[in-house]
This record gives sequence, structure tokens and C-alpha cells, in this order.
Amino acid sequence: MITSGAWTEKHYAVLGLARSGAATVRALLAAGARVTAWDSDEARRDAILPGTGRGTAGEAGGGGGFPRSAAPAEAPLHQPAAGPPPRAGEDLRVADLASLDLTAFDALVVSPGVPLNTHPLAAAARYAGVPIVGDIELFAQARAELPPHKVVGITGTNGKSTTTALVHHLLETAGVPARMGGNIGLPILAQAPLPAGGVYVLELSSYQIDLTQTLDCDVAVLLNVTPDHLDRYAGFEDYAASKARLFAMQSPRHRAVIGTGDAASAAIARGFAHRGETITTIAPGTPLDQSRWPSLQGPHNAQNALAAIAVAEALGLDRAAIEAGLETFNGLPHRMERVATLGGVTWIDDSKATNPESAAPALAAFPRVHWIVGGRAKGDDLDACAPHFGNVVRAYTIGEAGPRFAALLRDHVPVAEAETLERAVRIAAGEARRGEVVLLSPAAASFDQFRDYEHRGTVFRATVEALA
Repeated sequence: MITSGAWTEKHYAVLGLARSGAATVRALLAAGARVTAWDSDEARRDAILPGTGRGTAGEAGGGGGFPRSAAPAEAPLHQPAAGPPPRAGEDLRVADLASLDLTAFDALVVSPGVPLNTHPLAAAARYAGVPIVGDIELFAQARAELPPHKVVGITGTNGKSTTTALVHHLLETAGVPARMGGNIGLPILAQAPLPAGGVYVLELSSYQIDLTQTLDCDVAVLLNVTPDHLDRYAGFEDYAASKARLFAMQSPRHRAVIGTGDAASAAIARGFAHRGETITTIAPGTPLDQSRWPSLQGPHNAQNALAAIAVAEALGLDRAAIEAGLETFNGLPHRMERVATLGGVTWIDDSKATNPESAAPALAAFPRVHWIVGGRAKGDDLDACAPHFGNVVRAYTIGEAGPRFAALLRDHVPVAEAETLERAVRIAAGEARRGEVVLLSPAAASFDQFRDYEHRGTVFRATVEALA
């Protein structure tokens, strides 16, 4: 577990106790900090400190703190089964942070899912002058005490998970110790420190960057910036500025890798042009032979691969090691994942494509596509997908956006309003022919009919497998 002496003797408020929040609590306690934690989900409260799920154990008026010598009797110190029990002298309690004086805390640590623009506790912390940080900022603060290492930070609206996993795979294939975290895999504070010479590869959402002030990446990557998450920002410009902060935190001597396929990313690259040779730009349409990389097909994966190659070269990997890693990379679940080939028809799960910009590359990758599209729309159009409508044999619309998407598509491609994913699979199975592809690339969020995009992809796989 990554911890830091910089946290010792401090008192942190932690809001949100899902995976990253729970890992943050454990890491802070292990370093000797005091923690007051809260989550609106009583099951998560009870998991972090049993017996407090239905209450606010340890609440005290005003100050929000309690003596290090003892926690309140009704809130016995306890760690969840996933971690060791606290050592003597560690203090943890569960209390509704909205009822406490935030000036008693050294920082408010929030999970990325907490909307900083609308959450009242974020506003209260700003008013009180209390820093608002996330687990990535705590990792940045811990770096000075870790064995010598490097950090790669990867952001972008689309492709960052695949690129992060690919960079991690290239390093491991080359024999370089590596950890993958951030917005993918295990929370970084839950992972064991790397030995000297290791590389931490972090996928960073704009939300995580917003909660980070001091992360100086040895290599920072921006793949693209297209409209997304605009409910969290004053406008698209603010969203793009959040991505650009990853480079503003860098030392000028460190490497920046920026895709320039969209206007916002190109503008960010120009803004850091004064750094000269420490910036690598990736222009759209750069020729690349992807034939030997079965899990990196399509133009979007060409950009992902070029970014990963630039990172690997900046870290000193030779071309032979890079090529070996590209050839053996298996991809990620729900991201252009081949789930079955039945009767010569290939079934592809691209459930992670939750906006039109991320669905467009999947449509471009195959010449004859039966396209399952829909869910909870993030916008009013499918314009980003339009250049590839010629590849669509038929579209099958599902979910809340089904009627809207059907109306948008009907003048361009044949459409079946399937309503549900299961019905779309059954209709497509009866119509797709050998050599064609049935593609789930919804261009919309999943929350109308599913828990998340992973649940949607799992249902797709199960329904396809049932066909066999």
C-alpha cells in the first residue's frame, strides 16, 4: 500500500467510500493520519466502519475532531475485511461531513464522482479555505518517499483506457516493473510501491485532474478532446482546460504527447509549443501498419498505438520490445472486444463507446456493420458517426435514445427500433450474413437500462452466447 509520512498527524475528511475512497481511507490510516469519512450509501459506511451504516458515529458539534488517544466508544476502530485492522493510535470515524466544521480538517478528499460544481460540501470547503483533493494528488504527495520511479499520465475523452493498458503491457513485456491505476484497475493507493526503476501508468479523467495540483508526470499524454461531461463544466472550453492542466503541472523538461486530431487538442499543443523538443504531436491519419496487432484495429486504435509507442520510446524501450508488446496485447473488455464468431458473423462488444465520438471509430473499422445503438443520449445528434454511415447495413436502436436515434438515422440507413438490447441481438442474428459484423457501439450512456457500460456489455455477451 502506498502511504506517505506527509500525511502523518493530519486530519482528513473523506467524502465517498467506493473503491478509491475506501483505499484512500486505508492508506491515510496506515500513514498515521486521522480520518473522518462519509458516504450517502449506508452499506459503504458500514463496510468501512461496521456498526455505523445507519448512524453518524462519533459526531461532535463544531470542530469535527476528537482526541487521538481514543475514538468514541460507539465507533470502535475497525477496518473492513479487505484490509488490515488499524494499528494503535490510528483514528477513524464515520460522520456526516455536512454537519461538521470543515476548518478542522487539513483537506477534503473526494471521489472523482463527486460533482465539484454542484455539491454543497465542495462549496463549503472552498468557502472555508480547505483544499479539495483526490487520491491522485495524495499519490503525488507520496512520490518523494517512493523508490526512484517514473509516472505516465494519460487523459483524453476517448481511448485513454486502451492506451493506458497498452502502455502498461508494453512495459511488462519489456521486463520493466509497472503498476496501472487511476481511472482503471485497482486504486493507486491500494497498490504496493514499485521497486526502483518502476513506472506508474495512470489513466486520468478530467475529474481526477481537477482534484490534482502537484502531479509532475514524466510523460503526459492527451489523446483527444471532444464534448463530454459538460454537466460538470461551465462549457466545453472549461472541460478542455481541465485536460490541459495535466501539462501545466509538468516540469518543462518532461515529455508531453498530444494528439492533434481535433481543434481543442491542437490548441493545447500550440499553447505548450514553447517547450520545443519535449512535445511529441500525433497528427490524424499518420500511416501505420496495424496488420500484426489483432487487438488494435481501426483508426482510433492507430492513434492509441502511436501514443503508446511515443510513451514507450520516451521511457527508453527499444523498437523490438515495443513491437513484441503490440503484437501480444489482448485489448480490454467492452472496447472493440470480439465476443464470438457464429456462422461467419463476428460479434463485437464496444459498450464503452458512450458518446458518438467514441462510436465513430468502431463504425470506421468494419466495412459491413449491423449497428446496435442507443441508451441514454449525451447529446442531440450522431454527427460524429455520419462519415461512416456507408458501412452500416442496418441500425438497431435501443433505450431512451432509440426513437431519437431512429429518426436521425432513417434517411441514411435501414433502421429497426428494437427497444431492448436482447431484441436487437435476436433481430441482428437473423439478418447478418457471413463476413459481416454485429457491433454494439451504443454512442450513449447505459444508465437507462443497465447499471453501467460493463453491465451492458456483459448482457450483450450473454445474449450472443445464448444464440449458440
